[in-house]
Formats: sequence, C-alpha cells, structure tokens
Amino acid sequence: MTQKLTILDIAKLAGVGKSTVSRVLTNDPKVKPATREKVEQVIRESGYVPSKSAQAMRGGSAKVVGIILSRLDSPSENKAVSGILDVIYQAGYDAVIMESQFSADKTNEHLAVLQKRNVDGVIVFGFSGCDLSSIENLGHKAVVIASDTDTISSVDYDHQGLIELAMDKLVSNGKQAISYIGVDESDRTTGLLRLNAYLERCRKLGIEPRYQTGQLSYDSAYHITDQVLGAGTEAIVCASDTLAMGVAKRLQELGRTDIQVSGVGATDLLSFLFPNTFSIDPGYFEAGKVSAQLLIKQLSGQKYITHLIQQASY
Repeated sequence: MTQKLTILDIAKLAGVGKSTVSRVLTNDPKVKPATREKVEQVIRESGYVPSKSAQAMRGGSAKVVGIILSRLDSPSENKAVSGILDVIYQAGYDAVIMESQFSADKTNEHLAVLQKRNVDGVIVFGFSGCDLSSIENLGHKAVVIASDTDTISSVDYDHQGLIELAMDKLVSNGKQAISYIGVDESDRTTGLLRLNAYLERCRKLGIEPRYQTGQLSYDSAYHITDQVLGAGTEAIVCASDTLAMGVAKRLQELGRTDIQVSGVGATDLLSFLFPNTFSIDPGYFEAGKVSAQLLIKQLSGQKYITHLIQQASY
C-alpha cells in the first residue's frame, strides 16, 4: 500500500519549511507568490490531500467558501453555483451553501454564522432589498453576484443587452408586434432594468409597447399572458425562462402556435417542451466562475475592487 504523504514530505519536496507549507494550506497572504506556486505545484503533482482537522487544530482555515443563494430551486443561480464550485474545488476549497429566500435578515444571519465558522470568503447572490452593508464589512473576503456596490467586488449581468438581443432576433425573424412579460418593478434587475430595456428598444424600433409584470413564477406569467395578447401579436419577450414557460403553456392552450416566445436563462427544457421559443444566455455559469476567481485572487492578497458585467449571447 502506498504510504500517505505528510505535510513534512511536501515541505521536503518543495524545498521549504513545514511552516511555509502550513501557511500555503491556510491561505496566508504573507507567502510570496513564487513560493506559493512551488508548493501548490508539488501538492498537485503528488496528489496530497491536507487534513482539515489538522488544519483546524493548528488554528488555520479549513479553506471553506460560503455561498448564499437567493433560492435553492433557481435554475439560473444553480448554473452560477456550478461555475463557482468548478473553481473553488480546483483551488482546494470546500463550500457551504445557504439560502437567503430573498430576506435581508436571513442573509445577515447566514453571514454571521459563516463568520463565526471562520470561513475564508463568501459569495453572495444579491437581490432587491439585500443589505449590502453587511457584505461590504467583509471587504476583500466577499464577492457579490447580480448586485451593484462600490465597495466590494461584484459580477453583474447585462440586463439591457439581454432584452436587446431578444428583441433584435425577433425583428430579424420578421416580428413587429412584440409584447413583454416581466417581473414587478420593485425588483431592480430582473424587474425594472429589463422592463426599461424593452421600452427603450420599442422606442428605437418604432414598436408599440404592450406589457405586464408579475411575480417570478410560471403561474404568474401564465395568468397574465392574456393581458398582452392582441389579434396581431407576433411575439412575447419574457424577462426569464421561468416566465417564458408559463407564457408558452398558456399560448399552447389557446392554440396560438403563431406567437414566438423568448426567455432569458438558456434553459434547455424551454425549447424542448415548446418548439416556437428561444432563450438568451446571460452567462450564469461563467459569472459563477469569474466570481470565484475574483474571490480567490483577493484571498491570496490581491486586495482590489473589481466590477464586471457578464455579456449575454444566444
């Protein structure tokens, strides 16, 4: 049986002291980048797996990243989480995943628990009403997805570009009478920003706007579909794939197979169930990867603030 390597073995192979390897494993920012890379290369090549219990006993971090989602059942956030996990697992971190349920109080409670557990860093999915000040207190140890903040790093989506892409594709398909179903404007991003993008695009394209907003659910979209329908309606743009599925279901029942529906989210199930649909990809998976990469760089000592916009695509 192959003998399991110890931290002392890694130190000898890397030509450094045992304490240096320990500092690399606990993500000590004082380790020189060249030394860190040498030790990490030995760890990768040897397949060494550090003992988390031993790290904890030494008073070091167990290399854990906290992830606070808005909803565990959100397809978009789950895609982003997949991107996050790809990055942090490769970097030797574990994850603790929690759900805020769009509650600022619950988010703050989760942050307090994560800080008490001494996690290395936190990635938070923002939402309207989120208490960003609590996240900002973490400084370089936090990154926010889908929220604007000037004091910590963030990754957001191109909300205007998403709707513009959908509208332009429909127009190129010969559609002119284009309605819209979105989320209540109290939601700044999926709600207000995407609705404003639709109205602005209608103005530029000379299209008469016709829209309704409701909750971010299949059922809500299903029940307000009739309110944006006219005899000449050719297409309906939806602020998310969840809404698009509700709209497509209602159109199916009405026999309106002539109306094309677009969504946002790149959910494969949408076009599989409803042929006359398409979806814009906001880059959820890539946003997750980028947010994790930002956090790890910051935890490695690169303390700066970065604001990135993830570009949309078909």
